[in-house]
Amino acid sequence: MRLNSVLRFRLNDIRFSAKTTFVPNHEPIKETDIKKLELFLEAKPNVLVLTGAGISTESGIPDYRSEGVGMYARTTSRPVQYMDFLKSKKVRQRYWARNFVAWPRFSSFEPNAVHHSLARFEREGRLIGLVTQNVDRLHQKSGSKNVIELHGSGYVVVCLTENCNYKIDRHDFQDILNTLNANMVDKSDMVRPDGDVEIPQEYIDNFNVPICPECNGDLLKPDIVFFGDNVPRTRINSIASMICNSDGLLVLGSSLSVFSGYRIVLHSYDLGLPIAIVNIGPTRGDAKADLKISAKCGDIIPKLFNFK
Repeated sequence: MRLNSVLRFRLNDIRFSAKTTFVPNHEPIKETDIKKLELFLEAKPNVLVLTGAGISTESGIPDYRSEGVGMYARTTSRPVQYMDFLKSKKVRQRYWARNFVAWPRFSSFEPNAVHHSLARFEREGRLIGLVTQNVDRLHQKSGSKNVIELHGSGYVVVCLTENCNYKIDRHDFQDILNTLNANMVDKSDMVRPDGDVEIPQEYIDNFNVPICPECNGDLLKPDIVFFGDNVPRTRINSIASMICNSDGLLVLGSSLSVFSGYRIVLHSYDLGLPIAIVNIGPTRGDAKADLKISAKCGDIIPKLFNFK
């Protein structure tokens, strides 16, 4: 990926203590909890794993809702709504200007020990697949293969114009944005879970958004399910099939506040499948769980089946 020489991204500043900055306060893990989760998983070679933002916080990407450290606790700004994005050219301009500044940082984040452990579990045949609510592609970066991105991915850009099938890799799209906005400089402070940042309004007003090269429309959007949008039915059906073929559900790092994730817990529960949840603090699904461990995922998942 080319970076415009004028655009200076302070990656080291973002990483200064990022791997701990966005992780909420938590109690130390108990050895008994590690054993309980191992016992839960040992007899279930087809466990389905559902992950949330709580595992990516350990890579330096903040979540939305964690007390004190989540984005909702740090700012009054909220993610763009799908219908606002569709209806307003100004909203699209603002979104892309901020995403443009955030992208080199957002795409540079690396998997942590939890991502690598889940990839190892897949290689060892300990799980049927993985559904993630995250759009950061860290599971794929760590080597996981059978991944369904529940809310899509920030790594692909699509055109929303009817009957237009244009799609482009986000890195390639960044090159186009660089060309159109050669004098854009980095004035942001913090990257958000969806790759958004705060920048001055004057930069937004002068930002140039490309049109679709196939249909000449201006509805280019990352392939992410925005707030207020619906998860595609085909994706829901694929996840339902994985649930039906699984022998249990393991939820990692999610409060399950968003219904699209909580629905996976409800479906598993209705089928009588055993459910385990590892998350700092309470979740919406705790009452449905056979096992709930309140802990940082990085303190427990890498220690599972870690035979010497």
